[in-house]
Order: sequence, then structure tokens, then C-alpha cells
Amino acid sequence: MTDSETGSDRTPRPHKVETVAEIVEKLRSSQAVFVSEYRGLTVTELAQLRNDLRPTETELKVYKNTMVRRAAAETGNDALAEFLVGPTALALVSGDIAGAAKALIETSKANPLLVVKGGMLGEDLLSAADIKTLATLPSREELLAKMAGLLQAPMVATAGLLQAMPRNFAYGLSALIADRDAA
Repeated sequence: MTDSETGSDRTPRPHKVETVAEIVEKLRSSQAVFVSEYRGLTVTELAQLRNDLRPTETELKVYKNTMVRRAAAETGNDALAEFLVGPTALALVSGDIAGAAKALIETSKANPLLVVKGGMLGEDLLSAADIKTLATLPSREELLAKMAGLLQAPMVATAGLLQAMPRNFAYGLSALIADRDAA
């Protein structure tokens, strides 16, 4: 029995196909995806969370779970489906992964209605505990500052040594002159 014989039309609606294609593109272009449940959050609280995530180049999107499941299957991220229960929001990270995790965890601490469920980092599945661990990592800017400090330290030490040589020579010469004058 074919679909036309049963009377059911299985052709997906064009706007749903476009939405799934949009999700596929966002999943492919994201370095990480964090899934959270936002049940009970107000529009204002969600807007504040979006603002907190913006500096980390993270986009918070709400899609229907069935569409996300289809897109996840298409991108090979089938494991993401286990988190797609209830009202879920996707944090699609294209920038600072640790910063995005930190913003999500801090918001969930301040507002217990936001529940971080898990996510994906590349091809790896992350639990909520993994995301909390990511949140404890220093941000990209902090790591870059530490790296710059590590690279700068030998140069500062060398400059100090190079400055010390003429200065110590001048002190020694001054002390020698003072000894001669005293004798």
C-alpha cells in the first residue's frame, strides 16, 4: 500500500525542510553545541542569557526537538538526541567554548530553572558535568595573556641582564675611583 492509497501525505512542508537545513548548517559550523532546558524562564531571562552568550560568539536558539533530531542525524550527531526532551534551547558555539560554558553554568546557578543537560564538542558527547568542568577553564583571553607572559618572561630577563652589565660596571668603576681618592 503506497502513501497515496492510504491518504497520508508524507512530503515535508517546505518551511520545515528549510528549518532543518538551517539547523544542519548551524551544527556543522559550530565548534560545540550545548543543550539546556529553559522551562519556566521568562522572555527577559532568555534575552539576558543571549546577551551573556554573545561575547563568546554563541547563539542561543530554540527549535522543535524533532527538527533538531533530524538535523543531528544528518550531521552524524545522533547522540545529541538523548538531550532533546522537553523544552530545549541550543547554545551553538562558534567562538570561546569555555566562556560559553561559563555563561551557561553561571546563569543556571543564578536561575535554577535553566538546566544544562549536555552537548557535543566536535564529535564528543558531553554530559552536564563535562560542561561544568569546561566552565572552570580559563577563557581564551586569559590563556592568551598567560601565553604572552610566558613568551615575554625570557626577553624581560635578558633585557634585565643586559642592563645590569653596564650598571654594575659603572658601580664598580665608581667604587674604584672612591677607593683611589680615599687612599
